[in-house]
Amino acid sequence: MDFSQKVRFSDTLFAQEIDGETVLLDMTTENYFGLDAVATDIWNLLQEGRSIGETYDALLESYDVDPEVLESDLRTFIDGLLQHKLATLQA
Repeated sequence: MDFSQKVRFSDTLFAQEIDGETVLLDMTTENYFGLDAVATDIWNLLQEGRSIGETYDALLESYDVDPEVLESDLRTFIDGLLQHKLATLQA
């Protein structure tokens, strides 16, 4: 995963934010995924069309977190999206 890449979400993915958290529904598999407040922030930044690096920078400004922990958490989040075929990476 390159931080200059952007995340492109599946056309069959439906998202609904409720009280600061987001629920994702994969319309193909009918699986639900719950995102906590931090994951919702990641989701929203990526939805804006920001690159992974731009998302990382914005999160680093918003949260008091070790940069290495943030990078690991961001990679884990995106890897989960890719593993469940909810998104792809684009240059």
